[in-house]
Amino acid sequence: MTPSMRRFVGIDLGREPVPDETTILNFRHLLERHDLGKALFERVNEHLASQGLKVAGGTIADATIITAPSSTKNEAKARDPETHQTRKGQRWYFGIGLRSEPMLHIGVDSKTKLIHSMTTTAANVHDAKVLGDLLHGNETRVYGDQAYRGQATMICACAPNAKDFTNRRYRHRGVVDGVERGKNRTKSGVRAKVEHPFGAIKRVFGFAKVRYRGLAKNTQRLWVSCGLVNLFVVRHLLLRARQQPCMRRASVEPRTGRIRLPVYAASRGWSVRDCRARLVVAPTPAGIGLFRGSLSEGS
Repeated sequence: MTPSMRRFVGIDLGREPVPDETTILNFRHLLERHDLGKALFERVNEHLASQGLKVAGGTIADATIITAPSSTKNEAKARDPETHQTRKGQRWYFGIGLRSEPMLHIGVDSKTKLIHSMTTTAANVHDAKVLGDLLHGNETRVYGDQAYRGQATMICACAPNAKDFTNRRYRHRGVVDGVERGKNRTKSGVRAKVEHPFGAIKRVFGFAKVRYRGLAKNTQRLWVSCGLVNLFVVRHLLLRARQQPCMRRASVEPRTGRIRLPVYAASRGWSVRDCRARLVVAPTPAGIGLFRGSLSEGS
């Protein structure tokens, strides 16, 4: 266990040993029994929303295949019955497909690249079957590759105000429609953002192959992974908000001259005295000044 991980989980090797594999296994089973993976994912998104990172009006739907070892057998000398094979292009895969709102399946916000919905299916289930599970209902635009074309009825039912921005087929009987191809290229500029969460899940958090048998166990880990991916995607914004000096507008009451803290600070219960902030106020005709100082404890 690395020093940073020990600090994160609060383990002091001078007082207690690192938990063994059985302890970690029992903790994982506890998450599975009570379906806590999804609850942790939702709690992470609530925290991000409190920091101003909210889901906007665009959703990108996509799916990716989490491969499974084709030779793994169970006690009955058979493969996992919940995994299936499918073909992508000219290549065959054996595993579990994820569909996003995260194919896994996932649904990703087109502005912040945050995952707001996720579901998992076997690899032989078509992407469009779970599109409704990936929409939160307040979308104004829905993006997706050509696997999601022709789903205008489902989009209208799940998100009444959303416009269908999924890619269209531009080649028919060998004839290329240049206009439609150009539209697809423009849409793909937005749709490509969904690949960032997929890359983090597989390359940063190591979920390139299934770890456990059965869809339920892998789904629980994927819920937790999606929550971690959301923190990873916006890590720079969170660190910047925590470390950099605050420079925001503060209102000055014309009669008393008292400084009113900005909403960002007031919503957290901060005050000038508590935060020991140094203020520089430049009054203007409109009674607005520049609030500048560090809002971190001990500054």
